[in-house]
Amino acid sequence: MQTEAAAALGVARRALVTGASGYIGGRLVGHLLRQGWQVHVVLRPHTALHTLQAVQDRITVHRHDGSTAGMGELMAQAQPHTVFHLASLFLAQHRPEDVPALITSNLLFGTQLAEAMVQHGVRELVNTGTAWQHYESQPYNPVNLYAATKQAFEDLLAYYVQAHDLKVCTLALFDTYGPDDPRAKLIALLWKTALAGVPLPMSPGEQLIDLVHIDDVLAAYTQAAALLPQQAPGHARYGVSSGQPLRLQDLVRAFEAATGCTVPIVWGGRSYRVREVMQPWHNPPRLPGWQPRVPFATGVLQTRPAMQG
Repeated sequence: MQTEAAAALGVARRALVTGASGYIGGRLVGHLLRQGWQVHVVLRPHTALHTLQAVQDRITVHRHDGSTAGMGELMAQAQPHTVFHLASLFLAQHRPEDVPALITSNLLFGTQLAEAMVQHGVRELVNTGTAWQHYESQPYNPVNLYAATKQAFEDLLAYYVQAHDLKVCTLALFDTYGPDDPRAKLIALLWKTALAGVPLPMSPGEQLIDLVHIDDVLAAYTQAAALLPQQAPGHARYGVSSGQPLRLQDLVRAFEAATGCTVPIVWGGRSYRVREVMQPWHNPPRLPGWQPRVPFATGVLQTRPAMQG
């Protein structure tokens, strides 16, 4: 296979990364470069390069025109050893008008990617799933339509695995955080509330939150890629979990203890969401050779400069 041949010859491994304009994808590009990979990225025609500004002279950018043929052409140009598929449209709650975009981003694009891989002899795929495919820790119960599209893509991949011997590793991500994170997620909200001193209405706070630092997430992606050459054709799935979920109330207390800030929360000031995840996917399969290393008390301090501007 391509990866094994490259390793034997001492040739730099080539990666094709989708979703590189997002937080995790952009950080993964830098991580791969530091590990000596040659990196190609797939972007839409008008997607800006903000997340890649520091490395844009060291990567090859391919613009996808939305067509299956176009995806095939850029796959032929890149000839990657491994594809890292992180592109997706995330919506916690969708509206009827969101359905076409969800299907296009989370199903059509990925299927075009898999088809192009098969057509050009690329066999190794690190795919991205979500713990939200496992509401109430069930084998499959999607929290929302986004999670359902992630499962649907994995079902489509079953054809390419069975008929064309793809080697796929899906990493189901839990909540993620890290420095310079532009996403409006929990840690950013806690910093904003602490710095403004304005009380924030929240749910009663009994739900468990499983937060994984970005450095641990990136290590999971490269570990998955390292395992693929030895993996038989098939589809392996692992959860990228901290293994130490905290009640939201306890997480806020841990944030306050680590940062020295006070976060004025009005517990019970709003209701739980419909299908609120009270306990994340319990005891998911662990990626061999990987474990989380960044404790929350350390990781959360790395987010302070970005939040304070």
